[in-house]
Amino acid sequence: MTEDSNSTKNHTVVSHEAWLAARRALLEREKEFTRLGDELSRLQRALPWEEVTKEYVFEGPGGKETLADLFAGRNQLIVYHFMFHPDDKAGCPHCSLRADGFSGIGVHLNHRDVTMVMVSRAPYNKLEQYRRRMGWSLKWVSSGGSDFNFDYQASFTPEEMAAKRALYNFAIRDPKAREREGHSIFYKDESGTVFHTYSCYDRGNDKLNLHYHYLDLVPKGRDEGGRGPHWVRRRDEYDR
Repeated sequence: MTEDSNSTKNHTVVSHEAWLAARRALLEREKEFTRLGDELSRLQRALPWEEVTKEYVFEGPGGKETLADLFAGRNQLIVYHFMFHPDDKAGCPHCSLRADGFSGIGVHLNHRDVTMVMVSRAPYNKLEQYRRRMGWSLKWVSSGGSDFNFDYQASFTPEEMAAKRALYNFAIRDPKAREREGHSIFYKDESGTVFHTYSCYDRGNDKLNLHYHYLDLVPKGRDEGGRGPHWVRRRDEYDR
């Protein structure tokens, strides 16, 4: 996203009547954007499904679980691919910022037949230790014993990293990191068959980044100077 670094300097100031007229004109553009967003959401839900035929096993607070188990008795599952490599000492600060926004979301999703979990390749004991540090309640499981993260474009092999070529965001490209963030959606029907319905990566995650929606409204915007989210820290690591 391009930003105007001078957006707060010599900004236009008008009367209330002129401000209201400008705001009403912008509202029409916002309504148009909302309608386009509604249509895009419809198309995302209408995307064809693919059956999940591989057996994936995860480790979590209840021990070993399959992908079907993660639904926890519901029909819809949201997986957040949290960047935490087995060698990392702590979770990705950017994923941590996003996970801070997950607090309290589970109970509301549950009442709409949705379960949400975070998945990372790091061992479960590392995930649990970090989860406690951050004070999160959302379920977090390790996929370290399966191909899950690799199959869903969230982890990349040493060979792919060396070649700077891997399937990421539905194209062959340089993934730029051995772990990447993303969301994958699954559905389980009455027979217990699991389907992969949707995934998004990179800027496809933007509408799910709650903090950016608020920053985009304030006068300075994202205020990143074209450098991306270099400012992000884990919430207990900012200068007080």
